[in-house]
Amino acid sequence: MAAVSIGNRGLIARLWGHQETRSVIVQIVTVAVVFALIALVLRNVAINLEAIGKEFSFDFLTAPAAYDITFSPFIEYSSRHTHLRAAAVGILNTLLVAVCGIVAASLLGVTMGILRLSRNWLVNRIVYVFLEFTRNVPVLLHILLVHGIVVTTLPAARKAIGIGDTIFLSNRGFYVPSPVLEAGSGIVIAVLVVSIVAAFLFRRWARRVQAETGKIYPVFWICLGVVVGATGIAFLAMGAPLTWDVPALKGFNFRGGMALKPEFLALWLALTYYTACFIAEIVRAGILAVSHGQTEAAYALGLRPNRNLQLVVLPQALRIIVPPLVSQYLNLTKNSSLAIAIGYMDITATIGGISLMQTGKEMETMIIVMGVYLVISLVISFFMNWFNRSIRYKER
Repeated sequence: MAAVSIGNRGLIARLWGHQETRSVIVQIVTVAVVFALIALVLRNVAINLEAIGKEFSFDFLTAPAAYDITFSPFIEYSSRHTHLRAAAVGILNTLLVAVCGIVAASLLGVTMGILRLSRNWLVNRIVYVFLEFTRNVPVLLHILLVHGIVVTTLPAARKAIGIGDTIFLSNRGFYVPSPVLEAGSGIVIAVLVVSIVAAFLFRRWARRVQAETGKIYPVFWICLGVVVGATGIAFLAMGAPLTWDVPALKGFNFRGGMALKPEFLALWLALTYYTACFIAEIVRAGILAVSHGQTEAAYALGLRPNRNLQLVVLPQALRIIVPPLVSQYLNLTKNSSLAIAIGYMDITATIGGISLMQTGKEMETMIIVMGVYLVISLVISFFMNWFNRSIRYKER
């Protein structure tokens, strides 16, 4: 027995002394401890819920929500709909802010990052002061400030700022005509999608031909002609299956068209310029990281400054800019949860706010909210990681 015990200790010592085996053992033990802690927490939750007479279930999602949502641009909603539909509205509103904010913040951030390196002293200082002020003030204060400006500065609906009796801006929102699709519009949309795919494939083919032979095609104009031409022909062939619902002032507010509420405008603007300030610093650092010899070589070849920035500096700087850019996109998406402070009905305000208070399902609603933000963040990370791999240096 003593010999067997000594042999077992020797086997364990050999396994622990092997680096790869030791690494596997540590990982197995760590995973086991983590799952044990999770099981302990879930057990405590189940005991506490049972003690206060609550049941863990998502049945409340099929019950009537009994509250209104003033901004639902994608799907119809009323207080008679279920909590599940309210959650869908909240998710779509969150995605709307995230997508619009990411696009606008990227454009504004790149612009300010380039202007931050301008040789014009006044432009450089103005951008610098704006960046420092914005980045050192909490984003919630920016949201409240912009919302206050939008609500108090813009005129009332009866005195709305109008453009051609079709577009109106007031403290009730930004009203624009909304498209109404008629019979045959599906074919036009299908042609548009096919033409976009064809333009993308042509662009890839033209790049490959340029790399192999040096021949350059006018890619932009050909792609534009394919998309606009094919879609325009299909639109006319189907009898122009599109009309516009124009907003009109009726009573104390506008009716018809599509309305962007002040809460959305305030949240979008605040998140856009706040995140753009961080993106601007990332862009500035990426440009400065490109060797100055690249710029000198481009000037020696006769490239003008704007073409040098477009063709030489930015493509190389992208490899440095993209990785930290992912974090800013994720921050913008998660910061959109502060919308509840100004009454914008996103997923946090619907399921994580009103539905939680009405149903008392704290665990269930928070799991839904956390899951939604987790999925959105993973999708953004996946796409940006794919883009980062596509622009990295490829060894021959």
